[in-house]
This record gives sequence, C-alpha cells and structure tokens, in this order.
Amino acid sequence: MNSQAMFKISYGLYVLTAKDGDKDNGCIVNTLSQVTSTPNAVSITVNKQNHTHDMILKTGKFNVSMLSTASSFEIFKRFGFQSGRDADKFEGYDKVARSENGILYITEATNAYISAEVFQSVDLGTHTIFFAKVTDMDVLSEEDSLTYDYYHKNVKPQPEAPKKSGWRCKICGYVYEGEELPEGYVCPLCKHGAEDFEKVDV
Repeated sequence: MNSQAMFKISYGLYVLTAKDGDKDNGCIVNTLSQVTSTPNAVSITVNKQNHTHDMILKTGKFNVSMLSTASSFEIFKRFGFQSGRDADKFEGYDKVARSENGILYITEATNAYISAEVFQSVDLGTHTIFFAKVTDMDVLSEEDSLTYDYYHKNVKPQPEAPKKSGWRCKICGYVYEGEELPEGYVCPLCKHGAEDFEKVDV
C-alpha cells in the first residue's frame, strides 16, 4: 500500500467504480476527500440516481481512479455520459486492473487509485456521502491530477464558433461580413463592384 497515493487527491475528477455480483460499473465524480490519515479514511458523495451508488450501498466497497492531465474525452464519454443500468461500461475496454477487493479500476490516464470499505453512510436527500477506510492504494504515474478547469480548457471539445453570413469578392477574395451586401458596394481592395461578390459562410 503506497501512502503517496493520498497526495494525489485534489479538487479533481475521478472514476468511481463498484461491483455487484458479476457486474462492475463506474461513473465520474469530483467529491473525493481525505477524512483522516491514521488510519487513512476518505469520503465520497454520490448521486442516488447513479447505478454505482446502488452498488456501493449494497456491497460497501468501491475504488477510485484519480484521473490525470493525460485523460482523453473518450474516458468521459464512457464513464460520464452513459447509464450503467443498461450498458456494460467495461465491455471491450482493456485499460483496467482488478484490486484486492475484486473491483475493477481504470489504469488509463490514472495517476493513483484507492480501494475503500464503507464504515458509515449519510443520506443527504439527492446524494449519499460514504465514509470509508482505505484498504489499498498505489501511485500509477507522476502526471498532474485533472482539475475541472483543465478538463474544460484542454479535454472537453470546444464548440465551433457560430458561422456568420458574408460576401466574398470573386476577384481578390476579400470578405464583407453581413447578411446583405449594400447596394452599389465596391471592394475596398480591388475596387470591383457588388456583381463580383458571392454569398458565403464565414
């Protein structure tokens, strides 16, 4: 058990995994905190609508993979944007390992993982907070932890800028931005008239 893994906890994003019977499931969370250091204990808050929540409530065990700045958007599509009730999130996915508690955790873009056993849960209405003793942990890479800020700036695809209407001069390529070309307009570069412009999206 590598206690250095606890230093990887930050205001980051994690893949929380649990197992019920033959099925492992996972989701993205951002609520992992260290509670005590002797013994090592953590808390994690999970939305009740998440299938992983039900598995933890039933079995009392979970793993957390701390994502690093090497994370791809594919991880978020797999573990953040689909329901585990209907899909096997691990199907065809080989970037995983199984910890001593028998639960899968992802190894892709993971700088550390923690396995834990719940000793107390508190109902918060829409969520449950689980307090758990750490039973296993290890550091997998020296990459920095992934924060929400880094995710939004570098991992999440940026929306394309909305297209504008414009008019392009067929002679020199100059573009006039606007829905309508003014009557009698003359290109400021090549001095050709409106008849030499074509409508384009810019």
